[in-house]
Amino acid sequence: MGRTFLVIIDGLGIGAQEDAAEYGDEDADTLGHVSAITRVKLPNFESLGLGNIKELVSVKPSPEPEAGFGKMREVSAGKDSTTGHWEIAGVKLDKPFPTYPNGFPQDVIDRFCELTGTEEALCNLPYSGTDVIRDYGEEHIKTGNAIVYTSADSVFQIACHTDVVPIEKQYEWCELARNQICVGEHAVGRVIARPFEGKPGSFTRISDKRHDYSLDAPTPNLMNELHKAGVGTYSIGKIIDLFPGAPFTQFRRTKSNAEGISQLLSLMSANIDNSFTFVNLIDTDQIYGHRQDTEGYAEALKEIDRSLPAIMGKLNEGDLLIFTGDHGNDPADDSTDHTREFVPLLVYQKGKSGGNLGIRATFSDVAATVSEYHNAGTAFGADSFLNIVGKR
Repeated sequence: MGRTFLVIIDGLGIGAQEDAAEYGDEDADTLGHVSAITRVKLPNFESLGLGNIKELVSVKPSPEPEAGFGKMREVSAGKDSTTGHWEIAGVKLDKPFPTYPNGFPQDVIDRFCELTGTEEALCNLPYSGTDVIRDYGEEHIKTGNAIVYTSADSVFQIACHTDVVPIEKQYEWCELARNQICVGEHAVGRVIARPFEGKPGSFTRISDKRHDYSLDAPTPNLMNELHKAGVGTYSIGKIIDLFPGAPFTQFRRTKSNAEGISQLLSLMSANIDNSFTFVNLIDTDQIYGHRQDTEGYAEALKEIDRSLPAIMGKLNEGDLLIFTGDHGNDPADDSTDHTREFVPLLVYQKGKSGGNLGIRATFSDVAATVSEYHNAGTAFGADSFLNIVGKR
């Protein structure tokens, strides 16, 4: 009747996968490049065994790692948050979500304008989120037409100034897009509201008002199986947006990593037996990875590292704590997109020593492990690593 805590550090990769060239990411190495360029020190992650996974310039191997350590291979087609989180929760995708390297077809844009009562959509190209409001924000203010754009990921993004289109109406437009436009062959992984504010020349995105509208995850998935087994399930951060309709006992949205860590500590203090807490810390991806800010990425990792003693101090004997990523987002490469990488895996169980978890064949090994820990559901076509923790 113990507790599990699964923490996703968004966009944390640890080197290109074997198939990375198919995604244009053969040289990607998020953690390796951040470590080499910034010389960031992560003493608590180092003690857990982060430097044992692969050679890192600034994070050394621990002679006696406190956690199980390894890395995981993504087998699903894609490299976005939905695909990564779904596979972590036991759902593997054989077919990637649709992407639009040349923008959305005209019939999709026409339908969006019809439903929203606007004349046209601005941009309609893959674009950086900060650049698109710089380049189209003034025209948006003059016309009232929404900025619609995508990226290398399967996303339909809508950016509007909150003085032009109130935030609740922006959410309504996203719901229309999710339920009536981005369906069938155009069923993108996420429709995303990207509100912004400010004046021409100084527009800024309102990150804490961003809202993701994902497809419902297929079943069986980890939350579904845990719920059927009577396990309490808790979401912190954008997890609830990636699993709409999942049977979470409670969800807590957050505005920053600091708030996500605070909410995690709060739930840990509540000491809820037989519970699973799923956390996403987004700043590494949303604020620093996509903006190619290597120093900022390092500072975000340091913030998480500083929180580790407090987090580990709230664990009970036998509780399970897992840190991993959902994809890469190398801030040192020449792209603002996600990267196809292995993700690091650290598994700490209070009262047990670390062990080498090796290279896991699929992200879904996490789902198999959590399910086994709580005596719930299926193995998700994956292998649990629970029995390796505590072995050297």
